[in-house]
Amino acid sequence: MATKQVELKTLKVGSYIVLDGEPCRIVSYQTAKTGKHGSMKARVDGIGILDNQRRSIVKPVSTKVETPIIERKTAQITHIQGETLGLMDLVSFESFEATAPKDLEGTPVEGAEIEYIEAMDRKKLVRVRGN
Repeated sequence: MATKQVELKTLKVGSYIVLDGEPCRIVSYQTAKTGKHGSMKARVDGIGILDNQRRSIVKPVSTKVETPIIERKTAQITHIQGETLGLMDLVSFESFEATAPKDLEGTPVEGAEIEYIEAMDRKKLVRVRGN
């Protein structure tokens, strides 16, 4: 998996974290004061970048957590077969297939370029760039 370890206190709103095995964007970060017998805690709420589900954790701020390595890439649509798009990465020339999500920006047509996100060995199509 493409992740790295960081301390929870180094993260902020807008950065990424792995929650329940899913890469998420942090939308809320709150800390609570230290108690009489404990350490300072942080509550982190995130929304999955691949599935748009809300997740949260509460842990001490010194805890090591995983952050995903997210890459934005571009591919060309080679063929369309129903909801499935055949794609070829424009840098590595790797061919793969992906299902077009309902919230995809633009209309996919053969030969058009499409942006996608790759995180933790999974891909999500984001938008069609041009025709």
